[in-house]
Amino acid sequence: MPIIIDYIFISLIYFMTSKTNGFSDVAYIAWIPLINFYNLSLLTANGDDDSAGRAAAKKTTLIFMGLFIVTFSLIPIICYLTFLITVGYVIYYSFRLLYRWSGDTGKAILYIILSIITGGLFFMIYGLIHMNRPFKA
Repeated sequence: MPIIIDYIFISLIYFMTSKTNGFSDVAYIAWIPLINFYNLSLLTANGDDDSAGRAAAKKTTLIFMGLFIVTFSLIPIICYLTFLITVGYVIYYSFRLLYRWSGDTGKAILYIILSIITGGLFFMIYGLIHMNRPFKA
C-alpha cells in the first residue's frame, strides 16, 4: 500500500511541476508508470531550445527503460549491476530536479542525502511544497 501512495505523490509532483514550468502538453505522462521518468528527465533536460531539451529527455528515458528491462534479466550479476545503475540514474535526475527548485548545488546535494536517509519522504514533502513554483535555475 505505501508504494501506491508514494507513486501517487510522485506523479502529482511531476504533473504539477510540468504544468508550472511550461510542459503542460506532456504533464499527463506523469501518471503513466515507468514512462513518467520522461517528465523527470524533461524537467531537468539541458538544451538550447525546447526541441533539443525534449530530444535529450527522450534519449534519457529510452536509456532508463532499457536499464529497467535488463534489470529483470535472468543473469544475476547483470541484474544487480543494472539495478544499481538504474537507482543511480534516478538519484542523479532527482538531484537535478532539486537543483532546479532550489537554485543551489549545495542544497540539492543536502536534499538528496536527506531524501536517501528518509527513504524518499523528504523529496516528496519538498516536492509538494515547490511543485507550484517556477524553477530558480
